[in-house]
Amino acid sequence: MLNRVEDEDLTVFIVSDSIGETAETVVNAVISQFGTDQIEIKKFTNITSIAKLSEVVSRAKDRKVIIAYTIVLPELCEHLKKAAKAAEIPIVDVIGPAMLKFSELLGQKPKLEPGLNRQLDQEYFERISCIDYAIRCDDGKELKKLEEADVVIIGVSRTSKTPLSMYLAHQGYKAANIPLMPEVDVPQELYELSAKKLVGLTIDPTVLQEIRQERLNSMQFKKQADYATMDRILKELDFAEEIMKKLGCMIINVTNKSIEETAHKILSERSDL
Repeated sequence: MLNRVEDEDLTVFIVSDSIGETAETVVNAVISQFGTDQIEIKKFTNITSIAKLSEVVSRAKDRKVIIAYTIVLPELCEHLKKAAKAAEIPIVDVIGPAMLKFSELLGQKPKLEPGLNRQLDQEYFERISCIDYAIRCDDGKELKKLEEADVVIIGVSRTSKTPLSMYLAHQGYKAANIPLMPEVDVPQELYELSAKKLVGLTIDPTVLQEIRQERLNSMQFKKQADYATMDRILKELDFAEEIMKKLGCMIINVTNKSIEETAHKILSERSDL
């Protein structure tokens, strides 16, 4: 029951044990259905104690206020219900009913950890940032950003550098990759990085020849290109191995290995990640 002045603007107190984004989204969706500008929103975030909750209820007294809350801890929810009832303040539990119904259907109790949704959102955006980094730093681009990388992958063409970079990005790691070719100077930036960040990929020459030939066929090259000759492949692999040894980096033979296996090998060797 609202016992405030009838012509007073309505104020919505959004109360959350996290940052209040969920409740705010729901409240704004509801408000949009009424086409009025006589509703004010006030947010009270990180309300994780009875003392803080009591202060919010006290501020709502004798005003035209409705409290919309997302609080997962049962003791706080119970306190709010009792305090609001005593003060005749209407309240809306934004996620409680849905959480209860899911609990019944799944046959398990919720974790009751404040801010879990926010944690998941943060993980999502960090992953997107890693994917963006992998795209920007693919195939030797944006060398100035190499210092930001968790992993820098080097190797000759068709050793799965790009797919590996993208896989690591989806796992939440910043991965750049740089091709190694005898005719192209090795970027000085590589020598300035810690060796533990660098991963060199090598492969059986016969397998690499098959992969490159398939690539040429898919591009409809009718004549044998130097790119897929054994002499050329051996020259590239020898050059790449020499560079990897100079850099002192981890070397992984990716012959018949899946991207997942290679990524697991990298991460298992890097206790700092």
